[in-house]
Amino acid sequence: MGSKNKLKRFNENKTFQNVVEPTREEVLQNALHLKGKWNESFFKNANPIVLELGCGKGEYTVGLARKYPNKNFIGIDIKGARFWRGAKTAIEEGIHNVGFIRTQIELITFLFDDNEIDEIWITFPDPQIKYKRTKHRLTNQDFLQRYKKIMKPEGIIHLKTDSEFMHGYTLGILHGEGHKVVYANHDIYHNEGAPESVTSIQTFYEKQYLEKNKPITYVQFKIK
Repeated sequence: MGSKNKLKRFNENKTFQNVVEPTREEVLQNALHLKGKWNESFFKNANPIVLELGCGKGEYTVGLARKYPNKNFIGIDIKGARFWRGAKTAIEEGIHNVGFIRTQIELITFLFDDNEIDEIWITFPDPQIKYKRTKHRLTNQDFLQRYKKIMKPEGIIHLKTDSEFMHGYTLGILHGEGHKVVYANHDIYHNEGAPESVTSIQTFYEKQYLEKNKPITYVQFKIK
């Protein structure tokens, strides 16, 4: 994407009612007025809030919002030029139960209050295979503790990935720490029992993986 096109998208994001772009300083100083008030101030309803972390173009966030109008969805990504597409689609289609935040995922405990979130989706994250990158894996112990802080006690986390490594690594962490694995499958399109929300929504890249017969894995779990 050219820099001119990126700039156009950044500027357009500023006009979207469904996009929040706080500065890092604003977040770290707990100055984000929406923290603890996402239901009343942003969505203006009391429906459950679901996050998608590393939402990319926002395809999954918007797909879930279409499918579940009685839930609120927030896509989080640092690359605003990417989720511009999802934000624009939601506006064009009049989907009001979806929003996007441009920020780093590691800051989520500054964005949301304790027990404010009902579900989290982690879709096709970078597996960060190199050992020195383990701190960036979205299912490592540090991130799980962040999720626990903002989620309701029985909150559900979904991991959908094409990476067998990430799938196995996550199951190892979950079993090792005694978290509850609700459902796990290393090839959801060739096995029965996967939730419809996992198989009925596919991103652009996921469709490419499937065309190459690459298995898509899925884990649903709860943090103890």
